[in-house]
Amino acid sequence: MSANLGTAAEPILRSMAGRKMSSPVTNRASPMGRPLRLPPVARSRLIERLRISCSGVGSGSRGLTYKDAGVDIDAGSELVRRIAKLAPGIGGFGGLFPLGDSYLVAGTDGVGTKLKLAFETGIHDTIGIDLVAMSVNDIVTSGAKPLFFLDYFATSNLDVDLAEKVIKGIVDGCQQSDCVLLGGETAEMPDFYAKGEYDLSGFAVGIVKRDEVINGKDIEAGDVLIGLPSSGVHSNGFSLVRRVLAQSGLSLNDQLPNNNGKPIRLGKALMAPTIIYVKQVLDIISKGGVKGIAHITGGGFTDNIPRVFPSGLGAKIFTDSWEIPAVFKWLKEAGGVEDAEMRRTFNMGIGMVLVVRSDATARILSECQGSSGAYRIGEVIVGEGVEYV
Repeated sequence: MSANLGTAAEPILRSMAGRKMSSPVTNRASPMGRPLRLPPVARSRLIERLRISCSGVGSGSRGLTYKDAGVDIDAGSELVRRIAKLAPGIGGFGGLFPLGDSYLVAGTDGVGTKLKLAFETGIHDTIGIDLVAMSVNDIVTSGAKPLFFLDYFATSNLDVDLAEKVIKGIVDGCQQSDCVLLGGETAEMPDFYAKGEYDLSGFAVGIVKRDEVINGKDIEAGDVLIGLPSSGVHSNGFSLVRRVLAQSGLSLNDQLPNNNGKPIRLGKALMAPTIIYVKQVLDIISKGGVKGIAHITGGGFTDNIPRVFPSGLGAKIFTDSWEIPAVFKWLKEAGGVEDAEMRRTFNMGIGMVLVVRSDATARILSECQGSSGAYRIGEVIVGEGVEYV
């Protein structure tokens, strides 16, 4: 899990899942500088929902839920509520720290149990892209340009060739987001992880001018929701994915069913790297009209879109406004997963949602057609939460 925390007494950017471990480590520090320890600024409107990544065994073999798979989103919300009492100032998708006429924006995350599929498929050269994406996509929601990235790679016994593949993916992700891999840490902890397995964490810092922060405060009813396509499941919901896979009777080497005649192995489809939206989103922001941005990660549409709204506003989502990718249709059918659970767990084919002025909608949609496309998926309404029509 990850959360951006800070208090006056302890002015650092903290990760609840990133406590320092007393173990043999190899420090990878850049001569350009050393990692910053930065306090986030409180964003009084919103409390960041923890993105909890864990695995477990639930009950029941039909109508699977994320909780059945071992992930309790409601428990995560309760933990955030309690933390907020201890450390007021938990922010949105990233933590903001004032620096002159700008804010530094920081975020931290991992890739969850998608790592389990990396171990099973042997696909290690793109998991680093996922790692970078989860943090830089969070901080770009504030309009911040990523500056640098730090990684943490932990394993029981260091396999240099495997680690090189993982780090190559991290470098690729940094190049895609136009930031620097400034340094990191490699921890070799015998007996702590299973043979051949490892864990990853990442940390990104970006910058945005104070008067250019995207914070959602001007969002109003009638504004339009534009969705940017995802590449698939991205890096959330894999505890449920793995439960569905086990129940389905298929293997990672089997073909993804009903993929419009395009053959692809299930393992490859599930391991498709998370799209890094940084360059596309910053370009859209630079032309005006963007009021708020939501990164669709754990919690799906249902929990993430309302995070950027002022009180009293909600979202209406037009469920037929984009084609749901085959991988989500398979997850729903093979797991018997209800629509509400799908929408609160997965991105459903939309990885980033922009809240824009209605008069900017046509221009933004037209300009996005030259890249990966975009969809008008809904609108802001008076009310609370998310309504699906």
